[in-house]
Parts: sequence; C-alpha cells; structure tokens
Amino acid sequence: MTDAQAGAAAAAPGPALSCPPPHPAPRTPRLRLPAGSCDSHCHVFGPAAVFPYAADRTFTPVDAPVSQLMALHRLLGLDRAIIVQSSCYGADHRALLAALAAGGGRYRGVALINPATPPAEISRLHAAGVRGFRLHFLPHLGAPPTMADIKAMVGLTADLGWHAEIHLHSADIARLAGLIRWFPVPVVIDHLARLDLAAGAAGPEVSALLDLLDTGRVWVKTSGVDRVSRTGPPYPDAVALAARLVAHSPERVLWGTDYPHPNITGPAPDDGLLVDLLASIAPGDKELRRMLVQNPAEFFGFS
Repeated sequence: MTDAQAGAAAAAPGPALSCPPPHPAPRTPRLRLPAGSCDSHCHVFGPAAVFPYAADRTFTPVDAPVSQLMALHRLLGLDRAIIVQSSCYGADHRALLAALAAGGGRYRGVALINPATPPAEISRLHAAGVRGFRLHFLPHLGAPPTMADIKAMVGLTADLGWHAEIHLHSADIARLAGLIRWFPVPVVIDHLARLDLAAGAAGPEVSALLDLLDTGRVWVKTSGVDRVSRTGPPYPDAVALAARLVAHSPERVLWGTDYPHPNITGPAPDDGLLVDLLASIAPGDKELRRMLVQNPAEFFGFS
C-alpha cells in the first residue's frame, strides 16, 4: 500500500486492501482493433488521497486512476470507454466525474444512485456523460435493491434515456428473469451473467440468458471471461460461451476489459490477452466492429 493509500485508509476506515493489482505488464495485442472501439466496462479507483473510498465499503481496491486507464487504452487500441461506478465509492461520484471530464467526450459513465438521489444530481451526472445506473444482486456488494427502489430509480432516469445495468450471478438469471423483462428501459447484464460453467455451456442458466436476449430489450457484456472460466488462461470455456452469445445476438453484445479487475481471486488477467481473445469471441471484421464500435455507440449515445 502506498503512503497515499495508507493516509486515505486512516481517513476513511474500511476493510484492508483486498484486491490484487492489475497485470504489471500487459502485452501489446496482436489483434488490431477498429477505430472507435469502446471498452464498455472499466473502473477508476483513486488516487485515494484525492478520492477516498466510502467508509462502509465491502472491499478496498488498489489505486487505478484515470491516467492509468488511459495508458492501458492506448496500449490496447481502445478509443472510447464506459466507466462504471464501483460500490467501494457508493454514491460519491467525484472520481467518476473527474474521469469523464478527462475523457473529453470519449467516455460515458454508469452511476450508483438510489431513490433519494436528488433530481439535480441526476441532471449533473447526465450532463457529465452518465447514461445508466447499476444494480447489484451479489451478496458481497451489499443488500440488493427492492422493487420499490428499482421503480423509483427508473422514474428518476427514464426521461433521460438511461439504461439499467444488472450485476448478478448465474443462479439468479432464472429468478430475476421476470424483473429483467419488466424494465421499461434497456437492460444490460454484466460479465456474461457470471454464468456457472460447471455444467458446460448447455445449462439452464445459459438458456435463460439467451431467452432474455431474444426479447430484443436486453444486452449482455461479454467481459469477464477470466471470472467465468473454470480452466484458466486463455479461458477457452468462457470464450466459447462469449462467442455463442455474439453469434446468437450480434446486435445486443458489448465487451469490456473490466480493468483493473476488482474483487477477483488470484492474479489479474493480462489485458492484452483479453483483447486478442476477441478474435475468437467475435470472429470476422463485421462482427468485431459491431460489438466494439457500433453497439456501444448506439447503446451509450456516442455520436
């Protein structure tokens, strides 16, 4: 932990440093990405001395400020990004807002709001480039929202065209399918729905996800192959799942690095490898451009 992190931890008590650092030297990808490619799921953390983490957070990340994210994107060949507010910041969006400003129009954001978020704050977030709100259904990230909470958040943002981003685990796909179908706004499901591949790609959870994609109102992020895989790098089981989703619904898939990979076990993946795996996930120039350029431009409102 750096001196800055130590000072911030003292100022904002919480759990000890609990996330591994990002890969120290990601490789330069062999795959050249099309112009306008978007990292549709990444985070910024810190510097904690400037943007301290919430005292009631459930984890403490390693600092990964926007300057570090920008350097990674230059290496990987990514021009745009969707920066997702992390639960370790709660509703304090200062780090996100600073990152969006640094992007000069190339970034969009996903916020963490609640029914008590003032409309003026929603307007401020929207003006800065926020285009969605995230809902957590994972126990390690706190209590899930109630239906009343969700309806209130939809009411706060629907007129702005925001989407709902759903973070859940494999077993919840069927349980929450009715809720996901209910949403009157577009929905995107994070990280391959964190599907459990113990039963392979033919389990009922995979079918439930495909059924949701077939509604035409649900998208999925093919990020997180390292989280889902049971085999380790180069994650062939999760890559096969991602490729199946791309083939099934090419117009409703997005992709992101998940940098700097918070809340994982073991070392962080090589982000250069994750880019090269796109050659198998979205084979063909048309498919790759659709997932990396066209879909995010339409979904997140890039010009």
